[in-house]
Amino acid sequence: MSRELGVVMPYWLDRPDAEALEIARAAEEAGLDTVWVGEMASFDAFALATAIGVRTERLRLKIGPLAVGVRSPVAIALGVASVGALTGHPVDVALGASSPVIVSAWHDRAWGRPAPQTREMVLALRELLNGRRLEFDGEHVRSHGFRLRGPQPGVSIAVAAFGPKMTGVAARHADEVVLNLVTPGHVAEVHRRVREHASAAGRPVPKLSVWVPVALDPGPAALGQLQGQLAVYLGAPGYGELFASLGFEALVERARAGAARAELAGAIPEQLVAQIGALGTPDEVARRIAAYHQAGADHVGIVPSTAEDPAGRRVMAALARES
Repeated sequence: MSRELGVVMPYWLDRPDAEALEIARAAEEAGLDTVWVGEMASFDAFALATAIGVRTERLRLKIGPLAVGVRSPVAIALGVASVGALTGHPVDVALGASSPVIVSAWHDRAWGRPAPQTREMVLALRELLNGRRLEFDGEHVRSHGFRLRGPQPGVSIAVAAFGPKMTGVAARHADEVVLNLVTPGHVAEVHRRVREHASAAGRPVPKLSVWVPVALDPGPAALGQLQGQLAVYLGAPGYGELFASLGFEALVERARAGAARAELAGAIPEQLVAQIGALGTPDEVARRIAAYHQAGADHVGIVPSTAEDPAGRRVMAALARES
């Protein structure tokens, strides 16, 4: 099993958007080789990935997870191909269900049955990236006649897996399974299920990656930053069920009843942050990251707190020395 380490763009709500570029440069300086470029409320993921690519030399750009209910397979394939051609960097793509707020409220797209929709998106997107003209008639995804001028056969497709249905889709169809805000114990359980699904499908076991919030010796500002972001996920499908299983069902119920994010952030105990993150001294953070690898993660994407550690430079440098 490989023991890869990358960095995930954190998009902290209390930090300037352009900090993302500094985080990418700090990652390259620390010797990390992968940066995950997702999408929240600041930059378009493909635009930011291009900006990072032209400012760095060797980072692998993993774009997403992108909400399968928002973009078409043609739009995603064009974005991936554009970033690769314009930057010269290797590019991968990740897909996910996202949430009803983002898909329906923000983008006015239908929310429902994300697992079969994700399966169809993976199948259609793989056809396009391999250079074939797309003729796809699924229940959720339909597209005809488009073919990329520049095929991208080396692009891997990851799927963010929360819940048994998305895990099954990821294990049976994706090249990589992605988890976020989970414990090492949850990673071990998903690792077991992924192997079972892949074996049943007669295919190689996909890579397993996990995103982990990290902070060196966090003070009030860093802890508050982590709590504020975690509050966004408390009521989301999949995430809420996991947090409830860890003993925080009351917090999840408050989130799903419509409590304000600031109210929820103030109620999140450090104990919850520590269960799904890596906090403490450099040795403690490194041991916690190792626990995720030992549980079955091939790749750990660290989500660096920057409130007390600008661009996450200290924590990335510390982890690079330990790896």
